Amino acid sequence: MLTSVWPQSLPLLAALMGLIIGSFLNVVIHRLPLMMQQQWAKECAEFSEQDAGQSAKPNAGIKAEPEAAPVLSLSQPCSRCPHCDHPIAWHENIPVVSYLFLRGQCSACSAGISLRYPLVELVTAGLFYFCVVRWGASFTALVWCGFSAAVVTLAMIDWDTTLLPDDITLPLVWGGLIAAGLQWNIDVSLGDALWGAVGGYLSLWVVYWGFKLVTGKDGMGYGDFKLFAALGAWFGWTALVPIILMASVLGALVGIGLKWSSKLREGGYLPFGPFLAIAGLTSLFFGPESILRLLGLG
Repeated sequence: MLTSVWPQSLPLLAALMGLIIGSFLNVVIHRLPLMMQQQWAKECAEFSEQDAGQSAKPNAGIKAEPEAAPVLSLSQPCSRCPHCDHPIAWHENIPVVSYLFLRGQCSACSAGISLRYPLVELVTAGLFYFCVVRWGASFTALVWCGFSAAVVTLAMIDWDTTLLPDDITLPLVWGGLIAAGLQWNIDVSLGDALWGAVGGYLSLWVVYWGFKLVTGKDGMGYGDFKLFAALGAWFGWTALVPIILMASVLGALVGIGLKWSSKLREGGYLPFGPFLAIAGLTSLFFGPESILRLLGLG
């Protein structure tokens, strides 16, 4: 009885786990950029103190140490409403269910809760469900679930802040290489993954410097190089052209739409990472060759 029920229930269990992981991803998306800014501010303050110490006179008075700001992490402090600082209880933090029960509002101040929170949870659940349906109870399904969670997180952080944190991009590159080396990624050999990572990074690096030499401006950030390298490691070097084509077309269309509707950000920039992420997830679902057919090139 159990042997017949277990395989059928496994994708649903994976989807449930995806909801839980998606809830955690919302925390990462919100807090990791703030943690990075806090770390940068700390480093800048330390450098300033060193410079001041080197130039200070021997008999200069000693200034009182400023009170240190509370350290922010993914686990501390507990989640609170950004509008009224109301601590979010456990029953208000159940993925999707709490959002529906609260009708998308804070229980204390009735401020609106962004629809993006349950959407991230649902998207993560759907990706986990797909991976387990496709690859079953295997390391292959597990590593692709990890890939999906990382790519969703990077896409949202980049859209919000134009940052692609090394804390996620670099492990994603190494994860692709390790998965290929251990044959957990059954469709890509270690050689293809290695050259995919190299080609992904160098191709955008060349484009970046070519654009900068011609215009004197930065066309993209180094995080884009690393994300494209990660996609090359996961899908192999043959997927690089389809992925960059789809990301470029999507980016252009969205950019034109935002400019036409006067909703383009100040400075006219548009992060490229989310479009790389969408192209990567499209490759996960349908294969890189499907992108070429979609664009009429295959």
